[in-house]
Parts: sequence; C-alpha cells; structure tokens
Amino acid sequence: ARSTVLMMAGPLVWKCFEQLRYSVETGKTVMEKAFGTPLFDYLAQHAELASQFSEAMVGIHSAEPAAVAASYDFSTLEVIVDVGGATGNMLAHIVTRYPQCRGVLFDCPHVVADAPALLRAKGVESRVRLEHGDFFKSVPGGGDAYILSHIIHDWSEGQCLTILSNCRKAMRPESKLLIVEFVLPEGDEPHIGKLLDMTMLAVTGGEERTATEYRTLLARAGLTM
Repeated sequence: ARSTVLMMAGPLVWKCFEQLRYSVETGKTVMEKAFGTPLFDYLAQHAELASQFSEAMVGIHSAEPAAVAASYDFSTLEVIVDVGGATGNMLAHIVTRYPQCRGVLFDCPHVVADAPALLRAKGVESRVRLEHGDFFKSVPGGGDAYILSHIIHDWSEGQCLTILSNCRKAMRPESKLLIVEFVLPEGDEPHIGKLLDMTMLAVTGGEERTATEYRTLLARAGLTM
C-alpha cells in the first residue's frame, strides 16, 4: 500500500496529469515532455523508483492474480511463461494453486532482480525460473501458456504487434496466450478502464481497448481470440 500511494500520488504521475491537455492535443506522452524519456527507460535509470513501481503494481492489482488462478483452468498445463512478469506475483499465485505447474518469469534484468524475495516469501522460489530479456526482441519458448498481464496497454499499436508476434513465434500450435487487461465497453458509459486509458495516454503512450479492438490487434499478429 505504501509504494502504491507514493507512486500514484508522487511526482512521476501527478506531473503527467498536471499537463494532461498536452497529451489530449498532441497524442504524445507528458512523461517524455516532463521527464525527457519514456516511462520504462526512466525507471531503468532509477533503480529505487523501479522497485517502488513494481511493488505499486502488486498493490494496484492485488486481487487479480488470485482471481486469474481461480478462474482459468491451468490443471492440464506444465510450463507457464509470464512475459514482462516483473516480480512474479501472478506466477506465484498460479503455481501455488496448481502444484504441477512450473513458471518462467521473463523480464528485464533490473526488474527481475526484485523477484527472488517475493517468490521466496510465497514459498515457490524453486518452481519459478528467472529469465532476463527484452520482449521486443524475443520471448522464451517451451511454454504451454503465455501470460501478458497489463503489458499490452502500455505500448503503441506497432510495439504491441512486435510483442504479440514474438509470443506467437515462441508458442507451439497448442499453446495459449492469456491477456490480463481491462476490456472497455463499446459505448460511452463510465468505466474504471477509461480512467486507466487516460493514464496510459499521458504516462506510457499506450491505451486500453474494447473486445473488438483486441480481436483486430490479435488477428494482425496471427492469433485468434
């Protein structure tokens, strides 16, 4: 909770919302205007802030990993690859609920560095293998299921296609790709995901999507929803 409050109420986020009009008018991020670099490049240069960001994501999405583990049937799967899985909170919940599962946690070296402590605290350190890498270049093969949890909404359409295409290359014909995101309603009614959509506009340059938009994006990467 502490990291969540410090991150979401701290200068990194509020400076972006302070100039939200700039993003609305230009389509560009306030993050790059205010801090001179994209969010994830900035975090890579500030280790303490990167750790706080990872812990804040655990706080914001605290109920999701258990809900995903409970709602999807992983009982016939052995290897779960969490692409951009940060400190491993999602994988920890899945392998805890499904003892036959082993996890591969794939993320940048400075992000994965904080994972052993969380996995150890959850008692699953021996069942999750850490792999360093860049999902814009490649994704580990051999997975029965691949997870993208709050990854796709961070990036532009072209960048998303690169990530999805790399997942598709790594997947076997029977592998599944599981995307954990808000799905926006098609109409104009209020929705919590639309607040996050504005956050993505100003901070990361990404966006939230409707089911139709996801179906179109996935089809372009050779995937079927």
